[in-house]
Amino acid sequence: MKIHEYQGKELLARYGVPVPIGISAQSADEAIAAIPQVQKKSGVDTVVVKAQIHAGGRGKGGGVKVCKTAKDAEKAVGDVFGMQLVTHQTGPEGKKVQRLLIEQGLDIEHEYYVGMTLDRATGRVTVMASTEGGMEIEEVAAKTPEKILKESINPAVGWQDHQARRLGFALGLEGKEVRALGKFLHALTTCYWEMDCSLLEINPLVTTTDGRVLALDAKVNFDDNALYRHKDIEEWRDLSEEDPAEIEAKKYDLSYIKLDGTIGCMVNGAGLAMATMDIIKHYGGEPANFLDVGGGATTEKVTEAFKIITRDPNVKSIFVNIFGGIMKCDTIANGVVAAVKEVGLEVPLVVRLEGTNVETGRSILGQSGLEIVTAADMADGAKKAVEVVK
Repeated sequence: MKIHEYQGKELLARYGVPVPIGISAQSADEAIAAIPQVQKKSGVDTVVVKAQIHAGGRGKGGGVKVCKTAKDAEKAVGDVFGMQLVTHQTGPEGKKVQRLLIEQGLDIEHEYYVGMTLDRATGRVTVMASTEGGMEIEEVAAKTPEKILKESINPAVGWQDHQARRLGFALGLEGKEVRALGKFLHALTTCYWEMDCSLLEINPLVTTTDGRVLALDAKVNFDDNALYRHKDIEEWRDLSEEDPAEIEAKKYDLSYIKLDGTIGCMVNGAGLAMATMDIIKHYGGEPANFLDVGGGATTEKVTEAFKIITRDPNVKSIFVNIFGGIMKCDTIANGVVAAVKEVGLEVPLVVRLEGTNVETGRSILGQSGLEIVTAADMADGAKKAVEVVK
């Protein structure tokens, strides 16, 4: 689950992470009213108008504007609120800006990058830092990987002060700034652990001319499986920023992620779903989604999964790939037949069944009267799904 920048900063502030003074707004009028409030609280005239969408690269797309006067800020609000903001993460269609953050301007000395996530290579949460703040960290990693510093957290002892000092000195900080960074990282790591984050990224983290260290941005993602422990955070979910199909899938406990391809996939088991996407690409196709119906799916869940796939206009064929263990092949077959009869079938359907009750499942499909292409195995099914598209 993702949240907006202003929500991330509110969360970080609870843990003592220094953030700029800011007020969020869900309308242009609210944003304009917030301008003098931020100026009064901060004691400076310069404010920053920031678009709030779940995507990076907002500044390059024109969604962040530094304004030296209230008049300039009001104009910026009119320009940014309601715009279709296109960044490298939104795709060409962009996202409509429906929320703004009005924030104080700062006298910035230097910009840095700080992030935390799970490093699967070491099996540990890792703190990353770089002097290249404000830039896309993927670009830094590709071109100058030596500029990304890393400190792994030993789960037995947690984050240590000496790790913060080591990062601070490596970033070129001295004295007061190193101590400020130490407090900053202690608060950041505590927030990450206690709130079950999957990503916590500050880009940029800034030092100011008066020696402060602040989070100028905040990108916070949470582990969906732990949200039952954080009901207040779950209430921050902005459904307008999420794919409607993925929202619908969550209602039925389906693991669904929309992709850009043309071959819809319905599979049981995350590992098999990944392998299915790989083999589709091997035969020259592109998967339209990741969809795991799970091991204990019912006919209803399978029917809903099929509906979600067929709602995607990019889908030109569907590959159902089931290995029946806990999930029985006849359950899948009944679900497919029920779904097709309910929503219709306008694209070729390829089905590969193997495992528990496989003969019953194949019989159900064969007697359904539907035009279904059967596959002998996974490779055969993927190949046929790609061929019918071509």
